[in-house]
This record gives sequence, C-alpha cells and structure tokens, in this order.
Amino acid sequence: MDDRFMKERPVFPLLISMALPMVISMLVNSLYNIVDSLFVAQISEDAMTALSLVYPIQNFANAIAIGFGIGINAMIALYLGAGDRKKAEIAATHGMVLSLLHGVVINVVSNPNVFSSQEAIVLGWVAIPITVLWIVGITYSTIVFLFATINMAALAFEKMFQAVGRMKVTMVALVFGCVCNILLDPVLIFGLGPVPAMGIAGAAIATAIAFVFGGAAMVAVLLRHKGISPRGCAFRPDAAILKPCMRITVPNVLQRTIVCLGQVTFSSMVNSLGTVAVTAHSTAITAESAFYIPGFGVQAAASALVGNAYGAKDKKRMRELTRMLLMIVFFLMVITGTALFFCAEGVMGLFTNDPQVITLGAKVLKMVAVSEPVYGVAIILEGIFHGVGDTLSPFIFEAACMWGVRIVGTFVTVKCLHGDLSAAWASMIAHNVVLALMLTIHYFRGKWNPLNRETTTGE
Repeated sequence: MDDRFMKERPVFPLLISMALPMVISMLVNSLYNIVDSLFVAQISEDAMTALSLVYPIQNFANAIAIGFGIGINAMIALYLGAGDRKKAEIAATHGMVLSLLHGVVINVVSNPNVFSSQEAIVLGWVAIPITVLWIVGITYSTIVFLFATINMAALAFEKMFQAVGRMKVTMVALVFGCVCNILLDPVLIFGLGPVPAMGIAGAAIATAIAFVFGGAAMVAVLLRHKGISPRGCAFRPDAAILKPCMRITVPNVLQRTIVCLGQVTFSSMVNSLGTVAVTAHSTAITAESAFYIPGFGVQAAASALVGNAYGAKDKKRMRELTRMLLMIVFFLMVITGTALFFCAEGVMGLFTNDPQVITLGAKVLKMVAVSEPVYGVAIILEGIFHGVGDTLSPFIFEAACMWGVRIVGTFVTVKCLHGDLSAAWASMIAHNVVLALMLTIHYFRGKWNPLNRETTTGE
C-alpha cells in the first residue's frame, strides 16, 4: 500500500493521473443507464419513462453503500497520510465486511414479495397511475435489486481503491461490466437465435449480469492487493474506527436520502405537466448526467488527496490541492457546459424521434448548460469537505437548497403559477447556484479545515 506518490508528486500531474481514470470510470458507469435507455427507448416511450422513474429508487438504495464508502475512504486516506498503515488496513477490513452486510440487507428488503409493495407506494407518490408505466417500472427494479449484494459491495470497494489512489482498478472493473451490458442488452431485450425477446426484463437482466462481472473483477483485484486484501485479516469491531466513520457516514447518507426524496417529489410535480413534458424531462436528466461526469470524477480524486494531506498535516499542500482542484473543475465544466449548449438538440435526438420532446428537452438542457461551471464549484467543494471528514455542512446546505429552493420553487411556479417544464428546471438551476454560493462561503471562512486550528508541519 505504497501511497508516497500522493504526498510527493507535483500537484497538477498528480490530480490529472488520479482524476482521469475516475472520469473514465464515471463515463463508463453512466453507460449502464444510458445504454439501457437507448435500447429501452426502442421498445416504447412508456418503457423509457418508466425506466427513468426507477433511477431515483436505485439511487436511494445505493445511498447507504456510497455514504459508508465515503466514510471508510476518508478514514483510510487519513491514516495513510498520517503514516499509520495498520489502522488503514483495519479500516479497510471494516469497510469490506460491513458493505457486504449492507448488501445482504438490501437484497432481503428488495425481495419481490417485500419490495414490490414498497415500490408501488413510491411510484404512486410520483403520480403514475397503475398502467404500463407502473408494471414496467416494478419489473425492471425487482430484477436489478436481486443482485443488490454484489452492487452494494462494489460501490464500497470502489471508494476503498480511491482512498489508496488506485483509480485504475475501478476504471477497468467498470469498463469490463459495461462491455457486458452493451453486448447483452440488444440480445436480451430484442432476442437473438434461441434467446427470446424479454423487453424491459431483458434490460434488467443485462444490467444485473454486468453488476456481477464488474463486481467479480473488482473483488479479484481486491484479494491480491497487499494493503487492503481481507486475506488473513480477522474482523473485530473497533469503536475507534467505527465511531469517526459513522460521524462521517451518517450525514452523507442522510444527504443522499434527502436528495433522492427531493428528486422523487420534484418528479411528482413535473409529472403533472403531461406526457411530452415527462418524457422530455426524464430524457434530459439522463443526457445531462453525462456532462457532469468530469466534475464528479475530479471530486473523487479530491477526497482522497485532501484526506491524505490532512492526515499528513500538510497545510501547504492542502492549500495547493484545493486551489488547483477548483480551477481544473471550473475549466472542465465550462467546456462541458458549452458542448451541452450547442449540442442539446443532437443529444436529445439520440433518445427520441418526437420533435416536441426534442425541442422541449433541448430548451431545458441549454438552460442548465449555462449554470454548469457554477455547479462544478459545488461538486468539488463537497469533495474537499468530505476529504477532511466534514459531511455535516454539505448535508445541511443540500437539504436547505433541495427543499427550500428547488421543491418550494417548483411548487410555486408549476402548481401555483401553472408554469411549464422550463419553470421547474429554473428552480433546479436556482438550487444548484444557491448551493454553490453556500459552499463557497463555507470554504472561505475556513472552519471546515481542521489544520487551521492545529499546529502543522506543512508550513
């Protein structure tokens, strides 16, 4: 577990070497949903819309795994930065065991006999009547969640590899899984030779098989990794590891839960605008997510590097890292925002042939494209705060912006003033801008950085 390169390499090439694999990983990861969407869109628009309504539910189920992974990530990076490899290994072992337990719980809860009724409540919340949309949504998610144990564990393992700077491991595993998904989707959805056409169920099975292959590849590497391999390690719950980990994890899990519930509520109000608006909204959301990937890729590298610098108590290097991270992400998001603005119609055309849907979807994509650099600042600041274990502040800011700006704004403009999809997206953009402003103020105040209150060796 040689992490000296995280402390010794010049900041800019280090950031590029760690962020680039994460950007590629996230691009590949987004293909799981995008590839499904492209093929499912050929079945029917109802199938495409139903698929988009399932994504917030999947995000909700993933929230705990990712939140816990972030907690373990921060602890491993902190201990490595401080030169305490033994504690880093203990933290990694805790993360592996507890992520598997979490996966088993999700698998049990998502059993068809248990989960179908729960999802029916959620789909009812987003104002979808018991029609094809309802049936298709439940069919897809029931199959995917049967493989929850593997998916939850893989999400946590990904964060552990990030903590030790091994970004290429997750990149290779995700590419492997995505290739399987791309190859299997058309075969299982439309049928080929002896394989019958299974429609939306085929898309779910292809995604589930991709989870298995991608997760298996990650575990194979994990077992051979000298520092975080569970081989020969006995698991004994350690309060000294679990307590700070939970302090980091719980606010992040709550934040992701609040965001997922907010997205479901937001979709509920959008769904009242009619079929064209719903399809344009769901398609635009899928397309938009791909353009945020550079920001989130750099965010993952930021958490590991800032956490390492914090553990080493190197205030000077942390300052260099944070400044460089902000500049890189802002520049990247200017590029992606410009691309999205000028390619909005073409991007929408990849998912649908309906001219009304393309026109409306392109309109809202151009709106959000202008705000991408600002939201990029919010993304990277959140990663910086996570690196030093400050997940409480981002949680509070996100909750206030999601419900106080986006949800209230959408209710007023859509429900009270009878605005269209553009009004709803304007509220979403306002949410992103206000969040970036709050995080920026918190950053410049400096209270998030424990090194500002400690005697450091970096200066």
